[in-house]
Amino acid sequence: MRTVKIIFWTLYRVWFYILMAIPIIVMFPFLFISILSEKWYPYFFIMARIWAKCILFGMGFPTKVTFDQEIEEGKSYMFVANHTSMTDIMLMLSIAKNPFVFVGKKELSKIPLFGFFYKRTCILVDRSSSKSRMEVFQRAQKRISQGLSICIFPEGGVPDESILLDEFKDGAFRLALEHELPIVPMTFYDNKRLFSYTFFSGSPGLMRAKVHRFFETKNQNPEYKKTLKEEVRNVILVELQNDLK
Repeated sequence: MRTVKIIFWTLYRVWFYILMAIPIIVMFPFLFISILSEKWYPYFFIMARIWAKCILFGMGFPTKVTFDQEIEEGKSYMFVANHTSMTDIMLMLSIAKNPFVFVGKKELSKIPLFGFFYKRTCILVDRSSSKSRMEVFQRAQKRISQGLSICIFPEGGVPDESILLDEFKDGAFRLALEHELPIVPMTFYDNKRLFSYTFFSGSPGLMRAKVHRFFETKNQNPEYKKTLKEEVRNVILVELQNDLK
């Protein structure tokens, strides 16, 4: 039985990367044109959402999203969520219709095809470099000034699988306060169970998410950052804990 599972998990992982590549190949000319100018990013974002939904469908991940508060079209936000899986990217894209830019680790830029567009459209961070972190902040400021939203997984990476929710970094909250962006916390319940970073694991199944009430940042001083960070983390943590009961 273990051998059968290993074969399934291997094929399932390979299928995931095939699914990542197929929509990119099909849409390549349009994707390439859309990255030639930053002002065309919203068109790229539409195709990115199609790509994400194709992967979720092809992997057998129907989604169920509940909203405590609706995301307003045309408004800029700071989207944050717990981070446990590569499918977090796809789920976030499927939920948020407002064009946003990911802040993510530079290692993903090495993935063939995906990495080509990833490094040209996302804000890449080298977490070992303080200079890189400052450049990330400057690039994020530019994109916000262009009317886009930002998505950051504030744990700063994928924590060990024994950790339910890691401590949050400051970056998302600092940016949100400086630009008075509402923070949209999201809880991703099932991504770790369905498709974690452990190679021999995963299966099709319902992928649930919850969009919590937003945290407003208007007229708040920078000292509010620590409290804000803790309150946002607590919302997601309590939701994850309740789901385990």
